[in-house]
Amino acid sequence: MTTITTATAAEAREPSNLFYQTRNRRPMVARAEGIYVWDREGRRYIDGSSGAMVANIGHGNPRVLAAMRRQMEEATFAYRLHFENEAAETLARRIAGRMPPGLDRVFFVSGGSEAVESCLKLARQHALATGAPDRYKVISRFPSYHGATLGALAVTGYTPMTAPFAPMMLEMPKIPAPTCYLDRDDLDWQARGLRYAEMLRQEIRRQGPETVLAFIMEPVGGASTGALVAPDSYYARIREICDEYGVLLILDEVMSGAGRTGRFLAAEHWNLRPDIVALSKGFAAGYAPLGAMVADRGLVEPVLDKGGFIHGYTYAGNPLACAAGLAVLEEIESQDLMGNAIRMGALLKSGLADLMARFDFIGDVRGRGLLLAFELVADRATMQPLPAELNAHSRLVEIAYQRGLIIYSRRTRGGLEGDHFLVCPPMIVSEAQIAEILALLGESLRIFAAEAGLAEA
Repeated sequence: MTTITTATAAEAREPSNLFYQTRNRRPMVARAEGIYVWDREGRRYIDGSSGAMVANIGHGNPRVLAAMRRQMEEATFAYRLHFENEAAETLARRIAGRMPPGLDRVFFVSGGSEAVESCLKLARQHALATGAPDRYKVISRFPSYHGATLGALAVTGYTPMTAPFAPMMLEMPKIPAPTCYLDRDDLDWQARGLRYAEMLRQEIRRQGPETVLAFIMEPVGGASTGALVAPDSYYARIREICDEYGVLLILDEVMSGAGRTGRFLAAEHWNLRPDIVALSKGFAAGYAPLGAMVADRGLVEPVLDKGGFIHGYTYAGNPLACAAGLAVLEEIESQDLMGNAIRMGALLKSGLADLMARFDFIGDVRGRGLLLAFELVADRATMQPLPAELNAHSRLVEIAYQRGLIIYSRRTRGGLEGDHFLVCPPMIVSEAQIAEILALLGESLRIFAAEAGLAEA
């Protein structure tokens, strides 16, 4: 199997004025098509994580590109205070049609952090508009990830990302994420789900119900929990508790939405009705920066009645971005990509389970549709993480990358230890491509095991 060496080409390039998280450099991208990306040296990579779980319909879709060209010929920008635009109006109408009844007010943004920030601000302004000024606390889960802005970080539970900025923000209350797969008790799966849900009730009471504004959660976990799925019992009880205390339920579907789990909203798997939803990533599938907040009209109308929504972004409702989003939605629907996510997701999950049987240090495989992950452990019986000094979360990614497979990783246990890997190819992936992904992943795990002194089963 060919090993991709990228260091030489990167070192030969001129120094970059760009900076990101680190000084590490990657190859220069040349082109992308379907589930594949090529660098300028002609090496091909399988986009096994859809970038950062973004490229849901694959790269270079000609119908989406054509729709964007048509919009470019009309208008690429129209400021929302000066003009309405047909692309934004049509997309809002189509998205509202995909939501539960009543969730039909759409506010466009440019990304996931902006979408979450918008949800928090709408919730707060609704409380003010309806005579509940003491409600400002937004309970979230630990671990969790909801975005990089200070407001979104305040509800994020991922220590390396939040700790540096703690003095600059009002950190919000947290309850444990429903990591039932780690529990070693006498409860059955559904009873564990109820136990975790009841932690929300306990926290609302501890904070004082009159001060609690909302609860925000990902129906299927994203980067910080690696495709975590709670027991079915969890979801209905969470809704009951929110209703009991008048707490708004905000669903962060930035990663899980737009069909990736096999439903347009992951919440649909449990008939879970939110009050507000955040969408982005696969919403425009990487063709343009686009996200949305979708809210119940009963929340929006009182805010507008009291003088308007005090919030906004320059590119909110950008016609080019909305034209891309509309074309992406049409691809998802016309090509049955949600159905394909279910079919190929089942195949990929089965293949990951086979790898778990082969490698003792894979402790869990989880997720829905094509939002899937596996977690590495030192001991499957206790779920003790691998030693942190192995840096498994970065090393396995690098080994796979050198073999032409891109996967996505994070630290599992609050960002400080543990290793999980998201395997989330575009929703257009085929059976043959699933086999190719699994073969490359198996080879990468074998090499990592040899390096780390870990045994195959």
